[in-house]
Amino acid sequence: MNRNALQWLSSWKSKPERKPLIISGARQVGKTWVMREFGAKAFAQLAYINFESSKQLQNLFIEDFDISRILAALQIETGVKISQDTLIVFDEIQEARGGITSLKYFYENAQEYHIIAAGSLLGVALHQNVSFPVGKVDFMDLYPLDFYEFLEALGDVELVTLLRDKDWPLIKTFKDRYIRRLREYYYVGGMPEAVKVFTRSRDLGEVRQIQKNILSAYELDFSKHAPSEIVLGVRMLWNSLPAQLAKENKKFVYGLIKKGARAKDYELALSWLVDCGLVHKVSRVSKPGLPLKAYEDRGAFKLFLVDVGLLGAMGDLDGRIILDGNAIFQEFKGAMAEQFVLQQLKSKLNTPLNYWSAERAVAELDFLIQVKNNVIPVEVKAEENLQAKSLKSYVTKYSPYQAIRASMSDYREEEWLTNLPLYGILEVDEI
Repeated sequence: MNRNALQWLSSWKSKPERKPLIISGARQVGKTWVMREFGAKAFAQLAYINFESSKQLQNLFIEDFDISRILAALQIETGVKISQDTLIVFDEIQEARGGITSLKYFYENAQEYHIIAAGSLLGVALHQNVSFPVGKVDFMDLYPLDFYEFLEALGDVELVTLLRDKDWPLIKTFKDRYIRRLREYYYVGGMPEAVKVFTRSRDLGEVRQIQKNILSAYELDFSKHAPSEIVLGVRMLWNSLPAQLAKENKKFVYGLIKKGARAKDYELALSWLVDCGLVHKVSRVSKPGLPLKAYEDRGAFKLFLVDVGLLGAMGDLDGRIILDGNAIFQEFKGAMAEQFVLQQLKSKLNTPLNYWSAERAVAELDFLIQVKNNVIPVEVKAEENLQAKSLKSYVTKYSPYQAIRASMSDYREEEWLTNLPLYGILEVDEI
């Protein structure tokens, strides 16, 4: 399958002032595959080290950061004679003490080498007093496959081309195909293994089993890697997410974890899940000023999962409900649509997202995105519902440069908003 990250990595490789690269992302989003695929396609050879399995190298950086000594050890371990046309991959780098710090010395003393590091729990490691090489590394976040990557994996390259060309009249002609694929994406999601199984067999039961296996692996990570004092809190918070998103108002409520729960009891658990990349935190802003972060209300936020398919698996949603009609939107109140839009915006823009609500909560907008020097409001509608009362209220109050309603309706430009089909949301920054 194709991943957009491969094009990004090609640009990174050609940078004149290239730095070692850190790829972060939740477990099983495809980090290892992307690094190996890039090494195979863009380099003469690949020197791959997984510090979780190569336990003899976990202490490689303790003695010193002498590049010659490190390269010699890597050559012995991998059997690869390392040159400037070798991609060196440090997978699960957080398992090697001093591994992240070593990237500073590669940048300062051996910039001719191409180094990529990754780790599934890297976000957690970076908050545990690890000496971090500030200004000495580049970053790339990897997410599950976005909707375009999903279409390409299914062989629908022409459908992607139409969307990228924004040929809306022709897109309308194939609306039924787009909606069918969108609903399939709601069920399958973007986790690479689930997509791979679906492209091969179209077996929804097999896809759901893959998703359940991934969820089980995450649960094992909670017990294995989270501090023992927060493991129960992590598990309880995680398992409350389908109920949180099923509410009409999706603001996170601690009382849904258990009766009487308070923020201070779950702050560390929440931070751990965010750092792992398993949840996305979308904070409320009181007004759409720049930068948005300056106007965040830290006490009000929504939590979304890493993947829409995993959300359906956690809620045990039947594939027939998702694929065969609109019942999914009646039962789950648009949670799938909002999760889908969040996931696409994160993969396309890779910036923090916010939402807005009026002080008395009369009106609420699903997302605010900052594109260049503009704040763009996005309202999500799960069906062809063309009412946009909250968006209208926001536009009247703040007069934004652009306003977007994402729905199952066709593309149209109106006096005060643009309706963008849900399956075209990845074009939001181009509208």
